[in-house]
Amino acid sequence: MEILILHGPNLNLLGKREPGIYGTTTLEQINQILEADGKILDTTVTCRQSNHEGELIDRIHACPGKYDGIVINAGAYTHTSIAIRDAIAAVNVPTVEVHLSNLHKREEFRHRSLIAAVCIGQICGFGIESYRLGLQALVTYLKK
Repeated sequence: MEILILHGPNLNLLGKREPGIYGTTTLEQINQILEADGKILDTTVTCRQSNHEGELIDRIHACPGKYDGIVINAGAYTHTSIAIRDAIAAVNVPTVEVHLSNLHKREEFRHRSLIAAVCIGQICGFGIESYRLGLQALVTYLKK
């Protein structure tokens, strides 16, 4: 099984960016944890990050036939990108939306996810565990 972990804008700054909200774990550390979890789940995990909407969309478009599922933290694009939402819907690859912070306890503009409706589920508010839970949930879903 092949899973793509897709990190959106500003997530490359994890560990330095607003640690009170996002924690002190770096993106590289998160990727290492997810790759290790993938081995336990008998799944190959590929992690990619971009600050550019078009690059994220291109990676989503490339998924069919290459990846069995996607775990995505679209960052701020979660709340603004109809294009990412449409890309997820178009490829028909099971996708789980994850966020480090609890979107519903933050600013009102973060309460609405444009991509949630085209994902099989959303996990938020558990720090790096959101990613780990998202990966585990996706693998379980795909094995059914």
